[in-house]
Amino acid sequence: QVQLVESGGGLVQAGGSLRLSCAASGSISSVNSMGWYRQAPGKQRELVASFTYGASTYYANSVKGRFTISRDNAKNTVYLQMNSLKPEDTAVYYCNVRDSWGIATWDWGQGTQVTVSS
Repeated sequence: QVQLVESGGGLVQAGGSLRLSCAASGSISSVNSMGWYRQAPGKQRELVASFTYGASTYYANSVKGRFTISRDNAKNTVYLQMNSLKPEDTAVYYCNVRDSWGIATWDWGQGTQVTVSS
């Protein structure tokens, strides 16, 4: 199975920006539904952004208008641009392939920590 490696996290002040990267060990050009999940301490992992079937995109209400998902198939990489960050965005961020229910279907990578200070 293709391995996913997330990077780009860090510590940022509220209102700042980060761009996360998810590098795949193999081709993802035929994989429509790549997405980003996050897990905050004490909370369940949640889907925050993804491509969906038909090349549409999905964003959780909590990030809509602030986060943008994109991809570069030539580099086998998916990105998450995060702007206007809030302390409640603090979490470990993971990429994966979602199914029609938003459930991840591949093995998880190690994730990348995002910490937003107030």
